[in-house]
Amino acid sequence: MAKGIRKVNTYVLHANDRPGEGAHLLKTLKKHDVNLLALTAFPAGAGGSQVELIPQDSAELEAVARRYGWKLSKKKTGFLAQGRDRAGALGKLAEKLGKAGINITAVDAIAAGADRYGAVFWVRPKDLDKAATVLGAR
Repeated sequence: MAKGIRKVNTYVLHANDRPGEGAHLLKTLKKHDVNLLALTAFPAGAGGSQVELIPQDSAELEAVARRYGWKLSKKKTGFLAQGRDRAGALGKLAEKLGKAGINITAVDAIAAGADRYGAVFWVRPKDLDKAATVLGAR
């Protein structure tokens, strides 16, 4: 089971798919001390990218977005799990949710080095509170 599980907010930002766009975004976030817990980006549509941002502090990201005119999606809530990396690291978590009748709708996971892993996952909005209780998420 994960050592720590907490709720996190996720925002989608649509950006141009051009060299340097990601660097500009990350530099701007750094300039304003916006710490990201996770980021995923991939092509979306003609000449565009979808950037999913999971900030440590949602208010900070929202303030920077307003300042620069970035159009963020409505926030979605998911979970961040972190723990010791080993075979089946997410298995108990998935099993607990499954036994409670909760489906994981999406997940991103990675080995983080030093025998650690991190995963971000989402459940249906109607299942958020129940999942938090089942997992002891803060």
